[in-house]
Amino acid sequence: MTASLATLVTGSSSGLGMEIARRLSATRRLILGGRDAERLERTRQACARPDEHIVWPMDLVDVPAITPSLTALLAAHDVRIDGFVHCAGMLKLMRFRMMDLAAATETMNVNFMSAVEIVKLLLKKPVNDHQLKGVVFISSTASQFGAKGFNMYCASKGALDALMRALAVELAPTVRLNSVLPGAVRTEMTGAMFADPALKANIEKDYPLGVGEPSDIAAAVEFLLSDDARWITGQQMVVDGGRTVNITA
Repeated sequence: MTASLATLVTGSSSGLGMEIARRLSATRRLILGGRDAERLERTRQACARPDEHIVWPMDLVDVPAITPSLTALLAAHDVRIDGFVHCAGMLKLMRFRMMDLAAATETMNVNFMSAVEIVKLLLKKPVNDHQLKGVVFISSTASQFGAKGFNMYCASKGALDALMRALAVELAPTVRLNSVLPGAVRTEMTGAMFADPALKANIEKDYPLGVGEPSDIAAAVEFLLSDDARWITGQQMVVDGGRTVNITA
């Protein structure tokens, strides 16, 4: 009997990940990854055909635990992964002089090293039967530009984009890899920025098309995973309402 196929979405318990999961659930079976089982269940119930989707409670800070946990999940449900969206993310605003090894490691593990571990696992034939076809990393325009206090976030997203480009070449033509680089989008992670009236006004002023919504990012992910993007790999798709081309900002 042939195993069924699913798309793994990490960070799907809230924000961008939840919206990506909801959009993809119209056409795909999903594995919903995140730290909070209760919130993952809410995402599952918000998806189309909720009974088809699998919840994977996993704290990606614990990188060594990822392989045994995900391997067991795939075996238990007799499922293989053909698409992977890495949306899990951590943002610790901290001046570099205050950064310590623990905080840096935690950010790198969630934003970057967990993606390394998952892709590596999904390439193993005994685990995933060579079913992986498409990967989308949710990066950030912060991978291209600097900002005070964003040091490890910028570094982790820059590493993610560099990995994407390298693997796009190494794994072609079997697996396509791309990144989506959102600008300012209203999510739980960015809530503090939009709660500050002055900062919110500056952000809105700098975006020619206005501030983005999670649905804008989900649409880009859906396209990159689809057959319509069959000739696209190794690319950073910037979805930022024109912010990064606005030299008047």
